[in-house]
Amino acid sequence: MKNLDIAVVGAGIAGLTAAIALAKNGQKVSLYESAPAWGDVGAGITLAPNAMRGLDYIGVGEAIVEAGIEPSTQKISHWQSGETLLMVDRSQTREQYSSAYVYIHRADLHRILVAEAEKAGVAIYLGKLLRSVNYQAAKPVLIFADDSTADADLIIGADGLKSQVRQLFNSVQPHFTGHIAYRALAPITPAIQHLIEQPGMHIGPGKMVVRYPLRKGKLLNLVFFARQDGWTEDGWSIPAELQELKDLYAGWSDDISTLIDAIKPGTVFKWAINAHSSLPHWSIDNKVTLIGDAAHAMTPFLGQGAATGIEDAVMLARVLEYAESVAKALARYQAARHERTTFIQKESNENADRLQGEAAELYGLGNLRNEETLGLFNYDCVTESV
Repeated sequence: MKNLDIAVVGAGIAGLTAAIALAKNGQKVSLYESAPAWGDVGAGITLAPNAMRGLDYIGVGEAIVEAGIEPSTQKISHWQSGETLLMVDRSQTREQYSSAYVYIHRADLHRILVAEAEKAGVAIYLGKLLRSVNYQAAKPVLIFADDSTADADLIIGADGLKSQVRQLFNSVQPHFTGHIAYRALAPITPAIQHLIEQPGMHIGPGKMVVRYPLRKGKLLNLVFFARQDGWTEDGWSIPAELQELKDLYAGWSDDISTLIDAIKPGTVFKWAINAHSSLPHWSIDNKVTLIGDAAHAMTPFLGQGAATGIEDAVMLARVLEYAESVAKALARYQAARHERTTFIQKESNENADRLQGEAAELYGLGNLRNEETLGLFNYDCVTESV
């Protein structure tokens, strides 16, 4: 099928990837984003080889590698002593998986995707906050907060954790996992140079700190995870104070206190990590479907949230190009993606307990189940059967 009129709601990573892939496969694509303008927001993101295969498919892989960093090793350390518990070799990633493993600032990735979408002929509309969807019309209709409307042959909900499109489905409300995450950025200084050069994590009872470099080593991306009761607000940009981190990580190794001291003021944000249940189906009346977090929001403990959204986007573009009808395409899309994303959702939720266990000698490393040991890197959304 070619020249379908497709509306993508949400210009995040999954939405932009879908828009580009669909446009390059001959569809007419309109992309609607609620933000009034693009901004340099967010922090770091890890793109595993399975994500990079999808980004290579839409033609942006080389630009992402150029803007990002490919780590050669990752070190997992003891929370208190700083002792190395595990050294992960990433130097052979390209040879092993035929694709790169990349750290990149989310804003840099977003700029690359927006430029490619414009180049591919995607019509992008900013300031379009979705209010509702009428899928009972002959062609489904998007109704925005400014009272404007748009119809399409197919609507793709790529509008993230708090998806308005997802409200059409009988989804179960997310539940609090008991974990809080803090993200922060630290500019390079002599005191943290050795930690920028050696990405990794410190793991301990009930807590974990992840670090990796961005922008050619000029910035260090930090994510602090902690079990914490009494606060369950979900969101990506809720301001937090440095003192909260100092109190939570008192008694941790000197490296952690050095990192906290290096954080740029005003760059600490927190959110409660809520777990979502799998939806039984992702499409309604062959007129509306979901991708990415709107379909299967992930906790961050396997680092596969963006990757699965990219995979969804590429697979959906592929089936829409080759299937005989939209109905058959959406059936094939769900059949190809649902089992994998449900499995990753479950494993990601459970991995929080493995990495932050209270008693295990190596805090879960003895029975390591991560994105690599589970074989997630091997998946190829470009060649996978649909």
